[in-house]
Amino acid sequence: MQTYLLSQQFNTGSLAENSTACPANATICNGTSCVVPEDNFNETLSIVLSTVLTIMLALIMFSMGCNVEFKKFWGHMRKPWGIFVGFLCQFGIMPLTAFLLSLAFDVLPIQAVVVLIMGCCPGGTASNIIAYWVDGDMDLSISMTTCSTVFAMGMMPLCLFLYTKMWTDSNAIVLPYDSIGISLVSLVIPVSFGMYVNHRWPSKAKIILKIGSIVGAVLIVVTAVVGGILYKGSWIISPKLWIIGTMFPAAGYSLGFFLARVAGLPWHRCRTVSLETGMQNTQLCSTIVQLSFTPEQLELMFTFPLIYSIFQLLFALLILAGYRVYRRHQVKRKTDVEKTEEKEDSKSMSSHAKINGGFISNETK
Repeated sequence: MQTYLLSQQFNTGSLAENSTACPANATICNGTSCVVPEDNFNETLSIVLSTVLTIMLALIMFSMGCNVEFKKFWGHMRKPWGIFVGFLCQFGIMPLTAFLLSLAFDVLPIQAVVVLIMGCCPGGTASNIIAYWVDGDMDLSISMTTCSTVFAMGMMPLCLFLYTKMWTDSNAIVLPYDSIGISLVSLVIPVSFGMYVNHRWPSKAKIILKIGSIVGAVLIVVTAVVGGILYKGSWIISPKLWIIGTMFPAAGYSLGFFLARVAGLPWHRCRTVSLETGMQNTQLCSTIVQLSFTPEQLELMFTFPLIYSIFQLLFALLILAGYRVYRRHQVKRKTDVEKTEEKEDSKSMSSHAKINGGFISNETK
């Protein structure tokens, strides 16, 4: 059965003068009212996008799993110091940072709540893709993403209860455990298959990993662009939320790296913890917001997850670019040092040969 919406009232005089005043797709035009079919384009596009993203995400996590060795992964689970540091960052630093930013900028209570929801979300899977490109510890990255998603089932209600009490009744916030469960399944199952492929067919796993990392990078950008177009009507928002959306991911990356370094983790794991801290599951945040608040409240808060996702991606790309420049500089420097050492060795050998009448021993050949 087709659904109809009553459109705006038209001026009687203008209708009399112009019979085409009603929309072209109107099915009933009676007096000053026109009835037109409901436009479900955005809703349909959103459902299609969510379905495609879920499938693509599973395939990408399968490819990421192809870079994970079971022994190293299990080593992180048995000696979870890196995971523990990530846990402190994810459910300690991020909610506290969200709370302090909300206080500092004195945003509306409903806007403070959405900032806190973002801060309490688990790590996003995009961090695994970026961690691969910055030569991070993939075993630790996937371990942290999986564990933070599991811990979110208990830590999110606790953090939201503690931090949102001064702004709203925490019981008003609906946590979509089904969405968290879907995120967990889309993580664990494909990664497990990837680990199995890496164990059985290492050469094929490397090919799958390269393809998946490129597709994943493209998917991150496409998701941000499509999300911006899909919700283009929501971009009118308080400048304070734009500032918080810019500062929040930057603070997450910086504080995560700092805490990991203080904890004594090596540099490649510090980069991993930094990315896992700053990159949040923005899709989960959007789902919680849509389930918990009225359309009037959504107008004041719905755009924030989109803003955060844009700036977390932007800063991640800056980190990636900076690391690539640093790595290229280090490789060039290492090559120059090796060439210098080779020249010095050849000079010492030639001088030694002159002293000994051209004789070069077998040890120096």
